[in-house]
Amino acid sequence: MPLTNVQIRPGFNKQVTATGAEGQWTDGDFVRFRYGLPEKIGGWEQITSKTLVGAVREQLIWADLDGRKYAALGTNKGLFIYYEGAFYDITPLGTALTSVTFDTVDTSATVTVNKSAHGLEVGDLFTFTSVTPPSGAGYTAADFTTNTFQVVTVVDVDSFTVTMATAATANTSASGAATINPYIKPGPLNQSYGYGWGTSTFGGASGILGTLDGALLDDTNGTGGSGTSITLISTTGFPTSGTIKVGSEFISYTGISSNDLTGITRDVAGTRSAHADGSTVEFYIAWGQASTTTSVLLDPASWSLDHFGQKLIATIKNGKTYEWNPISATTGALTTRASIVSGAPTRSVMSIVSERDRHLIILGTETTIGNEASQDKMFIRFSDQENINEYAPTSVNTAGTFRLDSGTKIVGAAKAKDYILILTDTAAYVMQFVGTPFTFSIRQVGSNCGAIGQHAIKYANGAVWWMGQAGGFFVYDGTVKDVPCLVEDFVFTTNGNNLGVNYNSGEQIYAGINNLYEEISWFYPKSGSTKNDRIVTYNYSENTWTTGTLSRTTWHDASLYDNPYATKWNSTGVPSFPTIQGATNINGASTYYAHEIGNNEVDYNGSKTAIPAYIQSGDFDLAVEGDGQYFMSMRRFIPDFKVLTGNAQVTIKLRRYPSDTATSSPLGPFTINSTTEKIDTRARSRFASLKIENTTIDENWRFGTFRADIQPDGMR
Repeated sequence: MPLTNVQIRPGFNKQVTATGAEGQWTDGDFVRFRYGLPEKIGGWEQITSKTLVGAVREQLIWADLDGRKYAALGTNKGLFIYYEGAFYDITPLGTALTSVTFDTVDTSATVTVNKSAHGLEVGDLFTFTSVTPPSGAGYTAADFTTNTFQVVTVVDVDSFTVTMATAATANTSASGAATINPYIKPGPLNQSYGYGWGTSTFGGASGILGTLDGALLDDTNGTGGSGTSITLISTTGFPTSGTIKVGSEFISYTGISSNDLTGITRDVAGTRSAHADGSTVEFYIAWGQASTTTSVLLDPASWSLDHFGQKLIATIKNGKTYEWNPISATTGALTTRASIVSGAPTRSVMSIVSERDRHLIILGTETTIGNEASQDKMFIRFSDQENINEYAPTSVNTAGTFRLDSGTKIVGAAKAKDYILILTDTAAYVMQFVGTPFTFSIRQVGSNCGAIGQHAIKYANGAVWWMGQAGGFFVYDGTVKDVPCLVEDFVFTTNGNNLGVNYNSGEQIYAGINNLYEEISWFYPKSGSTKNDRIVTYNYSENTWTTGTLSRTTWHDASLYDNPYATKWNSTGVPSFPTIQGATNINGASTYYAHEIGNNEVDYNGSKTAIPAYIQSGDFDLAVEGDGQYFMSMRRFIPDFKVLTGNAQVTIKLRRYPSDTATSSPLGPFTINSTTEKIDTRARSRFASLKIENTTIDENWRFGTFRADIQPDGMR
């Protein structure tokens, strides 16, 4: 019989059944389409031996005026610079804590640090300065000041422990002295749940935790024996009124003053008891009760990074804005920490630079500069032209303000050719420089098209692309449009074994451009996961979609560097940068990779791991006297690969009826190499499909066509 060329169109179609996707690809991993043909994606290599503390949430690559190249990386634990093959720590430090003493135990490397109301939590980073070591314990000042430390355990509100490099040689108590310099806190690792009907558990502790600062006594209302308030180390995240649970006792409160919960009522729904200093406090939702608070912090740690000329601008999500000058401006830049931008708002969703006209735009920020409580997540401020320190509008500057009116919060923004697209949770706005007297024009260009997360938005190929807040993909190229997607159900719907996107972790989704292959990818966490463990990719030139399991928290396209740079977070990894004394995996660690290099995953020492790429087609059948009327007999096929390095495995999968589980053909799977001329299959069934894969290192392939000897073989 003559050979038949089985035509398979490029792109995945996951919207139909396997038998309904005849002539299409339905599944795969670590593959892309180029010029209509499927191929294995390029490999990646670790570019430095060090791993960063925490999960990287944003990165920026830029150059100074002398042409030096930098990458800034913001994690949930700090802000770091990659330069010339090494990391540098530029994390800003918070308010110093003084009057610190130490307790040591003979032969133990665990040292207790004493500081009243320290406010630190397990995993927090800090440095010691002005150290007088505990007398007789065998330590020098350098043992405390050489490295960064992390809080290992919190003993109580007035003390915590650290791990030293060596054990103490004596018992000491409240000895020595030091200053603690805590790293600023960008925020929690993961996005937390919202509140309201259906957004929390149906009753029970919500997961917002505090720590009691002082003892609650049985015979009084308040703390320390008197009063009607309860003092916590911090009330951040607690609503202005509600119910807390301390031990087995439920206590209501009506207000917050500083770190006090005020207007308390004891024994609301539990047994009154005494509570020790340092007890855990949980915000509580009663069974069947809706949580209506709007003051709970939901967002995970994140950054917006941009450059104002050669100056790095870094804004913590819902926090302050910092600046850092590179080497061409500051000789000691790599040992200088980022500092607060003077005059800028102190609590903002994000910042972005309007490069054409040199304004720094602060989004979702304060209506009163310096008053964090005045943050309005729909409010915009922009600086005076060429002056990032002036935001108050006057008759002689170009600073200004604007409030958007469609939505509840600004989610993110992206710079395009001559405008900035701003996305709220429901709408799209174009912000464009128009000059005096208005400076900027801001107009709404779309509704019901909100973005799912700050970093799920990217500009590519003359348009802005984003993942929608409630599902789907959008593009703005002069008008807002839905992007047709043949993997939409797979990405956005959880049904049976399929786990779609985790909407409660939308702020962790990251979009990345790979211009060499004309792709935009979204890295996202599947349902039930809090880390980015899936990828969906759109090739905007060939209009094709693919999905996979490549796990990355950030991605930066090749620009100043020759390859795309991306980060991967390992929850059990122990970070090696910064050098943390007694480092553990409390915060996890991020690895920095250069992509599109070779065919494998390569660590810094050169060890290779295979990238197991595969692609699976939908079913095809015989179109003889109907569609699938006859069984087919496939006697042989001729391999046709445009590129084949090493081996590829080809499997012919068979099924009699659409509801059957597909099984491999006899003699298969078949190993193909560059010298393979034909394969005998002995395959017989009503439906057949094709799977191509590789399993070992140094293998690479680009598939061409599938020609097979197919003939009718009865109707059974």
